[in-house]
Amino acid sequence: MMNYLDKILKVKREEIELLPMHSNVNRFFPKKSLFNCLRSNKPSIIAEIKFKSPSEGWIFKEGDPLKIAKDYESAGADAISVLTDNEFFAGDLEFIEKIKSVVNIPILQKDFFLSERQVLQGFNKGADSFLLIIDAVSEENAKKLIQFAEQIKTEVLAEFHSFDHIEFINELNPKIIGVNCRDLKSMKTDLSYFERVYDNLPKDSVKVAESGFTTSEQIKKIYDLGFDAFLIGTSLMRTGNPGRKLEEIVRRLN
Repeated sequence: MMNYLDKILKVKREEIELLPMHSNVNRFFPKKSLFNCLRSNKPSIIAEIKFKSPSEGWIFKEGDPLKIAKDYESAGADAISVLTDNEFFAGDLEFIEKIKSVVNIPILQKDFFLSERQVLQGFNKGADSFLLIIDAVSEENAKKLIQFAEQIKTEVLAEFHSFDHIEFINELNPKIIGVNCRDLKSMKTDLSYFERVYDNLPKDSVKVAESGFTTSEQIKKIYDLGFDAFLIGTSLMRTGNPGRKLEEIVRRLN
């Protein structure tokens, strides 16, 4: 029986086959550094636009991505994560281009990246960085995608879920590392995972804690461990007013 990740990757490979084999850098948007925005003396927030998920179904069906993006920036987000997978997350690549025109903070494209063609497509649309799920690619392909990102001068948030990848993460020593406490097979979250894994992370990387956060108290606790930034999506979107919820969290962090 296929788990969520297997199903998503199967569809993603089919989508990649439809992308042009050869393309050029054709970007008209200024680049903003995610790395620089997350280096701070306070908890940095990457606020995510996610309308749907495989495990929960619709989270916020009638949401306007442009309004949410502007509200996130006004509420104090340091960056915005945009889901671009359509079939499983109701995302759209066009969201990036539209959002890029209305905000002044970095945009992180979140998808299931397997090919350089996907990276270039998002970069040309205005993504400032992309999230690479280490659990979803081979080590060889991960290195290849990171090398390609360096060539086109974009940034990578290298994310891992399973502790099985910790040795490879240390080998990569990425500038930005994402630790996701969500089990990709069951889609359940476990915030205690951050404490168990922290001492094994590369020392100089900007460290992003992902998934499962609903309160400022949870964020403060993990920030005190040594994490620099937090990617929050579902708990914001579920309220129906993501910007207001983020504003409440940011206010309580200060």
